[in-house]
Amino acid sequence: MHTPLASTGEAVVLLDDLDVERQRSYLESRYLAIDTETMGLKTRRDRLCLVQMCNEAGLITLVQTRSYQAPRLKAVLESNRVEKIAHFARFDMAAVRHWLGVEMTPVFCTKIASRLARTFTDRHGLKDLAAELLGVEMNKEQQSSDWAADTLTDRQIAYASSDVIHLVALKERLEAMLQREGRLELALACMRFLPHRTALDLAGWEEEDIFAHH
Repeated sequence: MHTPLASTGEAVVLLDDLDVERQRSYLESRYLAIDTETMGLKTRRDRLCLVQMCNEAGLITLVQTRSYQAPRLKAVLESNRVEKIAHFARFDMAAVRHWLGVEMTPVFCTKIASRLARTFTDRHGLKDLAAELLGVEMNKEQQSSDWAADTLTDRQIAYASSDVIHLVALKERLEAMLQREGRLELALACMRFLPHRTALDLAGWEEEDIFAHH
């Protein structure tokens, strides 16, 4: 069992893998909000440093990835019984697929949902969604920081936690909007395609729209 490296509030930081208790809790959950932190935005170059997660009960865990041998974490990410929720899931799915060797499924992407439901705006960032739909102001100060540091700062832990604690509520709000606008099935179909979109990204088609006429 891995012992916590640090904790701030409800968040617990673990090295390399989930412990047995948290794996069990997450596998018994209905939803699991997921986010990742990397050394940069190029998946195959910039290594995966952190996987943060939170279930509907508010159990927050941050796993610092070092060896990428994380059988309990991988089992949770691959479980078909637990719906994962991520904002811009395409990036997170590519990161865990490339660095951990797992296909994260099934996934609900709040950014795709926002783009299809909130056509009255071009602001689809997580901070924008939290402010509009939940009345929550998020601090994104630590978005660009050294996530490969041996010890995460309290600010980094707070930032990483904030990126997952609101996703379950946002999913429910966006799902209701999609249902109201008659676009829920379209959104879910787009999300089912995400594993294929991720495979295209990792194969070198991340910048090219292969569906475009030109």
